[in-house]
Amino acid sequence: MTTAEAAQRWGLSEVTIKKACSGQKGYPPRFTEDECRRSGPRVWLVTRQGMERLYGEELTGK
Repeated sequence: MTTAEAAQRWGLSEVTIKKACSGQKGYPPRFTEDECRRSGPRVWLVTRQGMERLYGEELTGK
């Protein structure tokens, strides 16, 4: 799913998820290579498994 969709489902900011994909301030990414990937210059795709590992169950319960 896109970071926008994940942000909505988990009640997080899209920026938070993008930073977890790319890393920030000298820290490595929080997602593994299998959990997050780029799909264009501004689009990140994340897996449900990766989101659940980092942030727990989604809020919407889908």
